[in-house]
Amino acid sequence: MRSTLHIKFALLYIIFAFLGVFTTATLGRQLLLNRIVATNSESLYQEANLIASNYLPSYFTDNTTSWAVHSQLNAMRIYLDASLWFVAADGTLITSSNLENTSAPEVIDAFDPAETGGKQYLTGEYHGYFNEEVMTVIAPVIQGFQTKGYLLVHQPFSALETRCSRMMIPFYITLMVLFALSFIFLLGFHYFIYRPLSLITEAATQYASGNLDYEIPVYTQDEMGYLSASLNYMSAQLGDMEDYQKKIVANVSHDFRSPLTSIRGYVEAMTDGTIPPELHEKYLNIILFETERLTDLTNDLLTLNEFDTKELLLDKTRFDIQEMIKKTAASFEGVCIEKRVSIELLLLPEQAFVLADSRKIQQVLYNLIDNAIKFSENDDAVKIEVTQRGGKVFVSVKDSGIGISKREINKIWERFYKSDASRGKDKKGTGLGLSIVKEAILAHDEHINVISTEGVGTEFIFSLARAE
Repeated sequence: MRSTLHIKFALLYIIFAFLGVFTTATLGRQLLLNRIVATNSESLYQEANLIASNYLPSYFTDNTTSWAVHSQLNAMRIYLDASLWFVAADGTLITSSNLENTSAPEVIDAFDPAETGGKQYLTGEYHGYFNEEVMTVIAPVIQGFQTKGYLLVHQPFSALETRCSRMMIPFYITLMVLFALSFIFLLGFHYFIYRPLSLITEAATQYASGNLDYEIPVYTQDEMGYLSASLNYMSAQLGDMEDYQKKIVANVSHDFRSPLTSIRGYVEAMTDGTIPPELHEKYLNIILFETERLTDLTNDLLTLNEFDTKELLLDKTRFDIQEMIKKTAASFEGVCIEKRVSIELLLLPEQAFVLADSRKIQQVLYNLIDNAIKFSENDDAVKIEVTQRGGKVFVSVKDSGIGISKREINKIWERFYKSDASRGKDKKGTGLGLSIVKEAILAHDEHINVISTEGVGTEFIFSLARAE
């Protein structure tokens, strides 16, 4: 399997880094440069007006010589890193202080002090006098309420771009640190997300191929760890289910094969004359007994299938549980006479109505009474008692038979399970009776308990909802 997710995140990181550098170097730089230009133009305009209003007017009153003005402009040139031109009102140059490789014309062609319009500065080569783009600020020199001249300040844009480049260095350093931190984030994603996810993906592949023994290592207690543990639990449950299904198939095959083998053997023996006609009735009764076993096993499997498929819809009605107990107990009269086992009914003096599925509860009673009689000794008694507590009706079926050992009492609810002590007595049993009993009671959201002592007897107690 290709690690496409890993590659995708690496590509996203590279794209993010490229876009970050590109955006910072273009948009960020341009925004910063625009801000520097705006701030510098305002500062330059203020400085130009300050010089034009404080130092230059005295030139026109003969209080200041042109040399003094020139010296003042030289100082401002160094301070502002710009060329300064002091011109008359018609654009004739009075004096200037220029940057290296620049010079001032004697007369500015087509001089127009109002060409700035509503802005504080002009941009460009200023009438072609400069070889590079400059920012030009024009400040009027007023003396005696008249404009006698103008101060022109030309600052190269290259100086502003150099300043912008120096100011961008911290931004680039910060960007590199962010990339380093995002790379740490990428490593964290690889360790905490991608690695567990790849293990989970591998586990899903193993489960799909039938390897339910594959276990995902769990290193954390977060959502990924919980998901891994859940998948491990799921695989264990699926494995148990697979083992259970194999066990079911093996048990069903065994329980079907034995009577079918007997039936086939007896039929072939009667057909080929091995069994004489006078003994046919005896072996036909055996065949009938075996077919009854197959019928019981089939019915029990169909009943359990209703519970397993979750398609069991309980038809709950209101009925008297004591009347049902009497009728069910009466159906065992022939067996009780044969084994000399009596059934004692300890019932309430009044009717005990319950709300339940009468057919399922009758099956529960039949299975419990049938087991109690099977595992009772001759001349024993089976006691069936009904009590009421709160909103529940409790039914107890108790025998004085062989009992169940402690190591087997938790296994009696398993399908096809037969205890060692019961194998000699329960010839016709399928091992599904108690499973059906438990599933039926649980389907009613009720409980069933068992109390048993070896050699003393067993008691099953289940509850049902009381109906007014």
